[in-house]
Amino acid sequence: MSTSEASDTEPSFSKTDFADLNGWAADDLGAALQTFRKSCERILNASPARALDTKTGASSLYGTIGDWQVVCALAMEASAASNPRAFFERNFQPFRVLGEMGPVGLMTGYYEPEIRGSLTRGGIYQTPLLAKPADLMRLDLNDFDPNLGNESIRGRIEKGRFVPYPDRAAINRGALGALARPVAWIADPVDAFFTQIQGSARIVLPNGDVLRASFAGKNGRPYTAIGKVLIERGALARENVSMQTIRDWLSANPSEVQTVLEANQSYVFFNTVPLRDRTLGPTGAAGIALTPGRSLAVDRRVHALGAPIWLEAQLPGNTDPERRLMIAQDTGSAIRGAVRGDYFWGSGTEAGSAAGETKAEGQFVTLIPRTLADKWSENP
Repeated sequence: MSTSEASDTEPSFSKTDFADLNGWAADDLGAALQTFRKSCERILNASPARALDTKTGASSLYGTIGDWQVVCALAMEASAASNPRAFFERNFQPFRVLGEMGPVGLMTGYYEPEIRGSLTRGGIYQTPLLAKPADLMRLDLNDFDPNLGNESIRGRIEKGRFVPYPDRAAINRGALGALARPVAWIADPVDAFFTQIQGSARIVLPNGDVLRASFAGKNGRPYTAIGKVLIERGALARENVSMQTIRDWLSANPSEVQTVLEANQSYVFFNTVPLRDRTLGPTGAAGIALTPGRSLAVDRRVHALGAPIWLEAQLPGNTDPERRLMIAQDTGSAIRGAVRGDYFWGSGTEAGSAAGETKAEGQFVTLIPRTLADKWSENP
């Protein structure tokens, strides 16, 4: 890793200054601090010797839990809340992130759908959300050979061999047998599919109660964006693809829905819990409730969960580029690249509309504790 040019396979990080971040002085850094504190609660209770994120290859940049515990302790103090800008500027060094396309990458959005469902099958409720099957296993390749990196694979044991887990089409056709345990039944199969894409949903039951379906696992098969499938079929023009245009096409072509959805082999499993606080988002990969407008999904191979990241991107509803401090608290199968982010918009229809329209070029500047940044600069 170097601070010069980025290669096709390895990101690089170029030291910059807060004064060079357009919009830094105008951002509500108090909101960013509150989101960062949620990550700090976990960091302060973790082993200092462990990497900040064991999935992150750029450990020489993000360092260990211990490197972050000092700044996290300071973040919890009243003085940080009284002047969050001074807290970040005193304790962090910004690094501009460079990927395959230099400083520019793709920014998308995601949200928590609110959909109709039931705990029992009947009437319009015919599409299941499944619990994680008992035989689904994950193998971390690094446990077998450090040269294999931080990737993991998923599958199950059959006749003494570890084999790939059934794909979406096979699961839909009953490949799990008795291991298929629905946690809820959904009224609209397309809603169920997009719940898997988003990784969570609020399920409104017939009696008005609301449950949260949260990510519990996935089958490990390749993720394929169905927007890409529809482009390849000539059903949608590339420049017109959005969540809404995809939904409109599926609604107008019900006989082709299953074929199109099953082009995505990836399948997500869930658990359900009562929704106790409507202001909180679902739990992200960091084990923390996501904060609308402040939680960011990143590629964990490059960025560590818990790190503050300055985002510049043209988001829906704004004439000027959005510039704000986000906290890396989630990841996703489609989030691949050093400058690749997924902006969490929140829950419900309005958030869904914004998420579906979010597709823009953007830039990252990651913030690293100054003591860690000094060590990294000496030995990049």
